[in-house]
Amino acid sequence: MRRQVLLFFSVLCLSSVLGQVSYSIPEEMAKGSLVGNIAQDLGLDVKRLQAGKARIHTGDSAEYIQLNKEKGLLIIKERIDREALCGQTTPCALHFQIALENPIEIFPITVEITDINDNAPVFEKGERRFEISESAVIGSKFMLEKAIDPDIGLNGLQSYTLKPNDHFMLKLHSQSDGGKKVEMVLQKPLDREKQEFASLLLTAIDGGEPQRSGTMQIHITVLDVNDNAPVFTQNIYKASVKENSPTGTLITKVSASDVDKGSNGEVSYVIGNSISSISKLFHVTEDGHLILNGPIDYEKAKKHEIDIEAVDRGGLSDSSKVVIDVGDINDNIPVINMISSSNSIGEDSRPNTVVAAMSVNDPDSEENGKVRCKIDRNIPFTIAPTSSNFYSIVTDSDLDRETASEYNITVTCSDEGVPSLSSSVTLTLQISDVNDNAPVFERSSYEAYIVENNTPGLSIFTVKARDADWNQNARVSYILEDSSVNGVPVSSYVSVSADSGVIHAVRSFDYEQIKDFHFRVKAQDGGSPPLSSNVTVKVMIQDQNDNPPQVLYPVQTGGSLVAEMVPRSADVGYLVTKVVAVDVDSGQNAWLSYKLQKATDRALFEVGLQNGEIRTIRQVTDKDAVKQRLTVIVEDNGQPSRSATVIVNVAVADSFPEVLSEFTDFTQDKEYNDNLTFYLVLALAVVSFLFITCLVVIISVKIYRWRQSRVMYHSNLPVIPYYPPRYSDTLGTGTLQHVYNYEVCRTTDSRKSDCKFGIAGSQNVLIMDPSSTGTMQRIQSEKSILDEPDSPLEQKPPNNDWRFTQGPRPGPSGATGGPEVAMGTGPWPQPPTEAEQLQALMAAANEVSEATATLGPGTMGLSTRYSPQFTLQHVPDYRQNVYIPGSTATLTSNPQQQQATAQQAAQQALPPPQVSAQPEPPKAAQTPASKKKSTKKEKK
Repeated sequence: MRRQVLLFFSVLCLSSVLGQVSYSIPEEMAKGSLVGNIAQDLGLDVKRLQAGKARIHTGDSAEYIQLNKEKGLLIIKERIDREALCGQTTPCALHFQIALENPIEIFPITVEITDINDNAPVFEKGERRFEISESAVIGSKFMLEKAIDPDIGLNGLQSYTLKPNDHFMLKLHSQSDGGKKVEMVLQKPLDREKQEFASLLLTAIDGGEPQRSGTMQIHITVLDVNDNAPVFTQNIYKASVKENSPTGTLITKVSASDVDKGSNGEVSYVIGNSISSISKLFHVTEDGHLILNGPIDYEKAKKHEIDIEAVDRGGLSDSSKVVIDVGDINDNIPVINMISSSNSIGEDSRPNTVVAAMSVNDPDSEENGKVRCKIDRNIPFTIAPTSSNFYSIVTDSDLDRETASEYNITVTCSDEGVPSLSSSVTLTLQISDVNDNAPVFERSSYEAYIVENNTPGLSIFTVKARDADWNQNARVSYILEDSSVNGVPVSSYVSVSADSGVIHAVRSFDYEQIKDFHFRVKAQDGGSPPLSSNVTVKVMIQDQNDNPPQVLYPVQTGGSLVAEMVPRSADVGYLVTKVVAVDVDSGQNAWLSYKLQKATDRALFEVGLQNGEIRTIRQVTDKDAVKQRLTVIVEDNGQPSRSATVIVNVAVADSFPEVLSEFTDFTQDKEYNDNLTFYLVLALAVVSFLFITCLVVIISVKIYRWRQSRVMYHSNLPVIPYYPPRYSDTLGTGTLQHVYNYEVCRTTDSRKSDCKFGIAGSQNVLIMDPSSTGTMQRIQSEKSILDEPDSPLEQKPPNNDWRFTQGPRPGPSGATGGPEVAMGTGPWPQPPTEAEQLQALMAAANEVSEATATLGPGTMGLSTRYSPQFTLQHVPDYRQNVYIPGSTATLTSNPQQQQATAQQAAQQALPPPQVSAQPEPPKAAQTPASKKKSTKKEKK
């Protein structure tokens, strides 16, 4: 074993020529033995082998060598028997390729298998028998069976020995195939009478270390005289046969002759080769015909050498060689082996990018073995040879996934035989997408229309862009580019939905302010880096009839009167004036038409429908009034139409003083009449509202008090309690929230309101004086019992001003009264009858009517009496009070009546109440507007 290892290292050699690495190893190496460091020999990093998925490609042959990618070593995978692998072929080598990916690389590797002396020479037969005539002459030759040693070179068969060698010697003849023909030569005459049988031992010896040998026993029978051996006509016969020839095909005929007569001259032929494959392929008949006995294949053996032996009946023989050349026919199709291929490739790959590597082999010879490969011409790929029998499929032009996303590449390889044979293989290649296409809008520009006065958020239009790429690269987002419209960012006008491209209005548009505007929308895909394109969108605002016509002439003024003069001598068609109006709308919304709506004398004037000219339609006469008032209406043509009116004052006179005298009080009288009408209608509405409110409240209160009359109080007078708004009963412990006072002053001159904001917590009482003709006076008490919320409260008797005497008290004339007592000290009256309740309601309504009648054209001063705090520990006596529902005004009698009532109450009171004198509340100051109005009324 040690010698074998030393031999292994002595014969190991490494050569690298043009990227091809060769190794030499002995056969029968153990599994896992090292062949060589392929990574180091190829100049590659171990990481490259791992990343490139290095693997060994052996084609159809068995795989004896495996690659250790972690260490970059070639090791023995299976035990290698050189004799089984190559037979007698030298040199014996394994050819395979190491394939790498990303990028694809192919490295041819050759491993030569050297022979070791692991086989001893072997004879096919263990013994051989000869019958030799005793008359055999010295030098007679007897062919012996050759020993078979599968080893080659020095390890193969080297010599033979024959023992004992008294009569015979061995003679070796070298042959063209490297073998040796063995002949046993008679060197001493035989004597059957001395020795009829002889046994010899033939030993075959090889030249290996250690030396091995094989033996065969030779038995010799000495026969009677037959002294002539057969002789072949030729030492070597040559013949040829086509492969795949049918069984029974005659290859050639051999001939040998024997000069002996009789049975000693009869010759028979046998095949002397001991190789079983030869005996299976060929057969020789007794008459010397060599016939094909089995299928013959050129790819297995191109030539056969057959030893033919001619033997006579006497045992003498001669031998000859038949050399058979096998003719090749085109019976093998090219074999395509795909070494490495890619499933997909990017569309941005450059030309000459390798997508697959393959090997093509045709076992036939010469023209039959020459192979040409091609692919379809209508695809952007080509096939190029890289080395002997190796081809690469590469791109020959730019790829575009949008044009073709998948290719079926069919490679067809055909030989040059007749007829030609071919084979094909199809490779499916996917083209992966690259973001090389920007989104494209359906139009080069867009125009959208929207009607003015739109609702914010309204969808205006939708822009659409398409991207020819795939998946994420084709996902389009829409972006509104920054720009401005009249100095305002466009984002304050419109917005764009990023996903759908819907354009929404952010604001309501006004055609009169902006008629159209432009902006740009960018469509951007989701690739990396993203690609984009933009488009211009023009939004056109459509007009609506939202503006009425505006009269430019004649100018309407509030203080002065403008009149057109028409002489009494004016003829028919006299141009009085022209109404000039404009409409800021556009289109038919701005088409104006003029019509005479109202006139003092319709038979005197007409208005041009289109031009607004006011002309006379008849001759002016002296009977026509000097003051002529024309109302002209101007309408547009919109849907619905809008209009404006203008009043044209026309004076029919020949001189200016005549006109001046007629129009002096026209304006003031008209304004006065208008104001008077307005206030009369307003007063009527207020009185009606108050009456209805009082009626409803009184009926409601009476019903409520009627239900409570049997368990509470009794009185002969109607009690109409009124609680001011926002007052509530807090069971005598709580307070009300602060209330603010508002003073509203309205005048008849301006129709404008002056609002004054007052302080919280003021207590105001409106006193309705029937004898007063001026503005209602606002009376404010200087001190209230509610000013100090923390002090204990006691109910005080009411002021004498709030008492009714027996005379004016509502009720029947025969009602028993008795003297008046102080408020809060006497008994409650009996519940009134239905008649008394009705009289009380009518009296209250009369009081309201009298108070309302005192309102003049002057200023109306309205004040609200709200108290910030109100405690209901003791319910006050409301018997002598009449409140107007819906108002804070309290009705009282005139001052004289109030004084008389107070004196009478003081005399009849038992005992008199201790009531501190209350100062007279000051009258409310008049506003400048009220003073002005009062002065004007006095003048009238």
